[in-house]
Amino acid sequence: MVHIGYYVLLMDHIFHMPKIQRPLSPYAADAVFLLGQLIRKARIERKLKAVDVTDRAGISRGLLRRIETGDPGCTIGAVFEVAAIVGVRLFDTDQTALSKAQTALSKAVETNREIMTLLPKSVRSPRIEADDDF
Repeated sequence: MVHIGYYVLLMDHIFHMPKIQRPLSPYAADAVFLLGQLIRKARIERKLKAVDVTDRAGISRGLLRRIETGDPGCTIGAVFEVAAIVGVRLFDTDQTALSKAQTALSKAVETNREIMTLLPKSVRSPRIEADDDF
């Protein structure tokens, strides 16, 4: 009986190994965080509920939350799909805007952080008032 328990413990360790945290440059961390902010802002401005976006994208609500909080471990395909659904343009043809480095990105992150504090924490369906006028 001891051998079976050891085998189960060993298999559990093999299949549930912790993720390795890759180092991330400050620029990449800011870029991921900014993209998450832009996605969340666009979703809220378009009054899209999280469940609607996740259903359209075919992802879990947890993954959407990770995307919107700027988790760099999310798959790029899922991030791009959510961005397309909420209307965030990923690539601009203006090369000068793309070539701006760390300072412009940091400034945009800070500006969006201020905007995000003004937005509601969640999007809810409007209340339907009962028509009790007979």
